This record gives sequence, C-alpha cells and structure tokens, in this order.
Amino acid sequence: MISHTTLGTNDLKISEHFYARVLSSIGGTQIYKSDKVIFWEFEGGGSKLALTAPFDGGPATNGNGTMVAFTLASTNKVDEVFSIAMKLGATSEGAPGERNEGAFYGAYFRDLDGNKIAIFHR
Repeated sequence: MISHTTLGTNDLKISEHFYARVLSSIGGTQIYKSDKVIFWEFEGGGSKLALTAPFDGGPATNGNGTMVAFTLASTNKVDEVFSIAMKLGATSEGAPGERNEGAFYGAYFRDLDGNKIAIFHR
C-alpha cells in the first residue's frame, strides 16, 4: 500500500496556502508541518499527500506524464474543487466534464509549481 505521495515545491508557504484550501474542501487535514515538509491526511485514513522543498536544495520540477489523482464524492465536488484551484492561481489542464465516453467526470489542473492534479467522480 502507498503511504504517501510527495510533490516538490519552490515556496512551501505559498503551496501550503494553496493546498490548505484545495485539500480541506475534500476532507484533507494537515497532520504535520516543519520548515521543509507538510503532510495532509484524508478522511478514512490511508494515503497522505506531502509537499516538500527538494532535499538537494535545487529547484522543484514536475514530471512530464506525472499526475496525482483524487477521487471525489460527486460531480458537484469536482466543479467546486476545480473552481477553488483556479481562484488560487492554478492553471487548467482540462475543465470539468465527462471523460472517456462517460466513464467518469473529471477535471485537471496544475498547481503553482506545475504539478498536475486530477480530480474525478465515477
């Protein structure tokens, strides 16, 4: 089982503000914070999301083809989270809507460091 997924950031304080708003809207709770890393846990336990400044001190970069996906409770929640992310400065990678011939309803965005996030309801 995966314990957590970590995303790099070039500004932990700004990322904390962004993710605190986005993740709290889907049941995320900040469970740990230091000057280098912040962890959120989700309702029901299980996997967590971490944000960190790179250990080597170099710039945080995003991977081409790399994405973190969150399953949400409803299509309305997908719309809501996407709207929150856009208001906080995220970049759209695909507005909310049906995907893969109606297989799911989803949206995609990049956070302030360019990390790709998917949100969907099936």
